[in-house]
Amino acid sequence: MRASGTKKSAAASAAMLALLIAAAAGCQGGGEAAPSASSTVPSTSSPGPRAHVLAVKIDNVGPARPQTGLDKADIIYVEQVEAGLSRILAAYSSELPPVVGPVRSARETDLELLRQFDRPTLAFSGAQAKLLPAIEAAPLNPLPPTKDPNAYFRGSDRAAPHNLYLRPGKTPHAITGVNAAEDIGLRFAAPPPGGRPLAGHTVRYQAARFTFTWSADRHRWLVDMDGAPARTADGARLGAADVVVQYVAVRPSLYRDRWGSTSPYTETVGSGSALVLRDGKRFDVGWSRRTAESGTSFTTRDGRQMTFAPGQVWIVFAPK
Repeated sequence: MRASGTKKSAAASAAMLALLIAAAAGCQGGGEAAPSASSTVPSTSSPGPRAHVLAVKIDNVGPARPQTGLDKADIIYVEQVEAGLSRILAAYSSELPPVVGPVRSARETDLELLRQFDRPTLAFSGAQAKLLPAIEAAPLNPLPPTKDPNAYFRGSDRAAPHNLYLRPGKTPHAITGVNAAEDIGLRFAAPPPGGRPLAGHTVRYQAARFTFTWSADRHRWLVDMDGAPARTADGARLGAADVVVQYVAVRPSLYRDRWGSTSPYTETVGSGSALVLRDGKRFDVGWSRRTAESGTSFTTRDGRQMTFAPGQVWIVFAPK
């Protein structure tokens, strides 16, 4: 019995020694190296906090420009509104600027678009009366001035309704530092093979126009709105690391504005074609969003996941 116990003890000691040697070798660089932080890409399915998104509906007619705080957004969504004009929905999560605006009214399109985020906060000036119950029932935190008047103020440099601004720091919203684009599945990494050199691209609505021109010096797509350079309130040019021109169905909604014009509804659930502009190139891709709770996936023609350059992403919904 004693001899058998001695043999078992020796075998256990040998096994333990082998494990210690293997562990030491791993600490000294033996075997495969663990991937570095720079080579890993966050996944929406991995554990950890989701982005806590503050979405702000921003005016985009001539008297509202230049806007404040657009350059700090993770994602800029551009959508059609009445009379062929455009409006912006800016998604903030990585950081919050001290002031954002001018803030304008919400649309039905915003409710479906925002369901891909984890109960975001939506800051807006108001909405058509029949739409307000749908906003209250949506899985988001509505934040009009009537709910948090101390977070809003009227600027003195322009006339109403183009002078309502939000102070994010005075809202209950707290940032997580998680990028809103990564939160919904966009991947920042080296570009896929292919792509065609492109100097610039223009998207036209009935009464609005956006041009994105590649600047090799700034490594950004410089933004023009209605033929004029788009700037921040401080005078700096607005530029995007990536531009997505997503071709979608646009149909009449059930709602009208105060002048009786029917609000368009942009369908962001479904599939279709898109252009992705990055690094001075154009990539022809397909897009797919299976449910309102899903993020949108972008896939190259050879079936690869489209990757994006680090920085601000503009997503422009263009009628197909």
